[in-house]
Amino acid sequence: MDLRCIRQNDRVFSFSKQLIAGAILLLSLKTEYSFSQISYKNANLPVDTRVQLLIKELKLEEKVSLLGYRSKSVPRLDIPAYNWWNEGLHGVARAGNATVFPQSIGMAATFDDDLIQSVGNTISTEARAKYNLSTAKNQHLQYMGLTFWTPNINIFRDPRWGRGQETFGEDPYLTSKIGVAFVKGIQGNDPLHLKAAATAKHFVAHSGPEGTRDYFNAVVTEKDLRETYLYAFHKLVDNHVESVMTAYNRVNGVPNSINKTLVNDILRKEWGFKGHVVTDCGALDDVYNTHKSLPNGVETAAAAIKAGIDLDCSSVLQNDVLEAVKQKLLNEKDIDTALGRILKTQFKLGFFDAPETNPYYSYRADSLHNDAHINLSLKAAQESFVLLKNDKNVLPLKRDNYSSIMVLGPNAANLDAMLGSYHGVSSKVVNFVEGITAAVDPATRVEYDLGCDYRDTVHFGGIWGAGNAEITVAVLGLSPVLEGEAGDAFLSDNGGDRKTLDLPASEIAFMKALRKGVKTPIVAVITAGSAIDVSKIAPYADAIIFAWYPGEQGGNALANILFGKINPSGHLPVTFYNSIDDLPAYEDYHMKNRTYRYLNKPVQYPFGFGLSYTSFEYKASTKPATIFKINDTISMTADVKNTGTMDGDEVLQAYIVYPENQDMPNKELKFFERVSTKSGESKSVKIDISIEELKKWDTKQHKFKLFPGKYQLVLGSNSSDEKLKYSFSIK
Repeated sequence: MDLRCIRQNDRVFSFSKQLIAGAILLLSLKTEYSFSQISYKNANLPVDTRVQLLIKELKLEEKVSLLGYRSKSVPRLDIPAYNWWNEGLHGVARAGNATVFPQSIGMAATFDDDLIQSVGNTISTEARAKYNLSTAKNQHLQYMGLTFWTPNINIFRDPRWGRGQETFGEDPYLTSKIGVAFVKGIQGNDPLHLKAAATAKHFVAHSGPEGTRDYFNAVVTEKDLRETYLYAFHKLVDNHVESVMTAYNRVNGVPNSINKTLVNDILRKEWGFKGHVVTDCGALDDVYNTHKSLPNGVETAAAAIKAGIDLDCSSVLQNDVLEAVKQKLLNEKDIDTALGRILKTQFKLGFFDAPETNPYYSYRADSLHNDAHINLSLKAAQESFVLLKNDKNVLPLKRDNYSSIMVLGPNAANLDAMLGSYHGVSSKVVNFVEGITAAVDPATRVEYDLGCDYRDTVHFGGIWGAGNAEITVAVLGLSPVLEGEAGDAFLSDNGGDRKTLDLPASEIAFMKALRKGVKTPIVAVITAGSAIDVSKIAPYADAIIFAWYPGEQGGNALANILFGKINPSGHLPVTFYNSIDDLPAYEDYHMKNRTYRYLNKPVQYPFGFGLSYTSFEYKASTKPATIFKINDTISMTADVKNTGTMDGDEVLQAYIVYPENQDMPNKELKFFERVSTKSGESKSVKIDISIEELKKWDTKQHKFKLFPGKYQLVLGSNSSDEKLKYSFSIK
C-alpha cells in the first residue's frame, strides 16, 4: 500500500477515535445527569463545549446584552458584569500604581524582542494582580480587567501622525517581531489559560489624519495593503493573538467595522483567525453618523455581525441587534457565532471557573511595581535611547571632571514627557533632573531651570546659570499634549497631528540663546514620539540624545548613559527626514516615497541609525549561497567585533535589496539581532532568512509570488550602512 495512503488512513483512524471518545464522554455524562444538567461550569470539558453549553442556557436578550464592551450581568447564570476596555500599551494604564515602561516607539528602538516579551509578561503579571485584588472586593471596574486593547501595530507611515508614538515604527518586519514578542508576553505560555488577552489594532490602514479619522477614506492599493498595512497583523494572527480591533476609517470606501472582505474573508477565512474582533470605540456609530455608509444603527449592527464583528466598543450592537433580528437582517445563529467567540476568550481567561484554580491566582500586591519590574523599566529605557551626535566624544562624561552641572529645559522635569500617551501612573517616576542629581557626588553642584516653555520665543531662563556651569544638559522636545490622539493632545494646533517636523520655535530660539551664552559643552536631550528635524538645534549642541517618552526610569537611564555606566545602543525605528516637503501629502496612503523602503531622497538620519561610545567591525565566517529557490533559506554567519575601548551592544541589521522594478521596495529589513560584547570581544551571529519572506504581491494574479532576478543581502548597523554585502539570484 502507498505510504501516503497509510498516513491518511492513520489520520482518519485517529480522528475517528477522538469522535468515539467524545461520544463516550457525552454518554457517560448523560448517564450520570440529564443532558440539560451538564453545566458550562464544568472545567473538565473542552472550552468549545463549555461555550456552546452556556449559549444554550442564554435567552436571546441576554446574548445581545453581552455583545458590548460594558457587558451586562446575567444573575441567574452567575455571570457578573464585565468591562472589556483595558489599556496596557507600555504598562497597565489608567488603573492606579503600575510600572510605566518606555512608550511603544521607544520599545521598538531597542530592537530587542526578548526584552519586549519580558515587558509584556510584566504588564500581564501586574494586570492579573490588579484583577485578583479588585474582583476579590467584588469590583468590576473599567481598566481593571484582563482584555487589553494593545498593541498598536499600525505602520507609522508619516511622521505627522500624532499617534505614531503608540506604534513600533515604520517597518512591517520590525513591527511584526516586536509585536509578536509583546503579545507572547501579555498572553503567557499556559496551554489552557490566557494570562491576559492582547488585541492587535487598528485593523487596518489607520495612521492618520487624526482629526478626520471618523470619516476619512484611506485609498490603498492592493499591493500596499498586502505588503505593508496587513503584514504585521498576519504575523500576529499566526502567533495566536487573541483579538483584533477594527479602525475608525474607511478603506477604499468601506468602513473597517463593516468590511466583510477584510474581516471575514482575509482575517478569518484566509488567515484562519480564531479569536474575537472588537470595534474601536464608537466606530459603529461612525458608520451611519459620519461615514454615512448606512442609514441607521439597526442596519449597521446587522452589517457588523455579518462582516465578522463580535464585540462593540459602543452600544450599537446592544441597542440594535434585537431589532435587526426582528427585521430578519440577522438570525439567532449569527448572534451565537459572535457571542461564542467572545465567550471563548472569557473561558480561556478563567472567568467561569473557581478563581483559586487559575494558574495566575496567586498574583497579589507583591506582583505590582516591585523592584524587578522597576529594573526592567530601567533596562528598557536604557536600550531605547538613541545617540544622534557626539562631537569630539564629549560623552560619556567623567563624573569626577564636573563639579557643576546645569539641567534645564521645558521637559527636564516634565511628567508628561516621561509617560507618553496611554500611560499608567507610578509612585516612583524619576525625571531627568532627579536622575542626574542622584547620580553625581553630593559635592557636585546641580542646578535646574525651566529655561523656556512651548510658546514664548523671547523670554528665557537659566542661561546665566548655565554659563557658570561646567556642563549643561538641555532637555527639549515634544510631549503628549503636543502630539497624540485627537482630544488628548490639547495643545496641538492640528487635531493631535503635527504640521511640520520642527521642534517648537521657542525651543529652537532658546538653544540659539543658550549656545550664545554658554562656552562649555551642551548636551541636548530630545523627548518625542516621532521623527524630529534635529538640524535646527544640532549646531548649538555638542551631543544629542533622543529619549522618546522613556517611562518612569527615564531620569536614571539618562544619567547612566551620560556618565558612561551604560553605553547607548538604541536605533531609530523610523526615518528622520530632512523636510516634510520630501514626503507626499499626509492623506495619501500610497507607500511610494515613504519610509526607507520607498524613499529615494537624502535623509537626516536613516532608519536603524544609532551611535555608540564604542565601534564595531563585521566579518563573515560563512557566506551565503548565490542561487536560491522557493523552499530555500539564506544562511550565513557574521562575526561582530567590538573594536573600541568600551563594552557595548550592537544591533546587527540584515536587509534585502530587491531587483530593480518600480513595484519593489528599495530594500527591506529581514533580520536583526542585538549583540552584547566586551571591548575587544567578537561574537558570532547566525543569520537565517527564509526565501518565502521575499515574496511580493502580484497585482495581476492577486497573490504573493516569488519574483526571479538579482538580489542583495546587506548587513550593517542601519538601513544606509553596508558593512557586508552579497549578491544572489532567485531562479
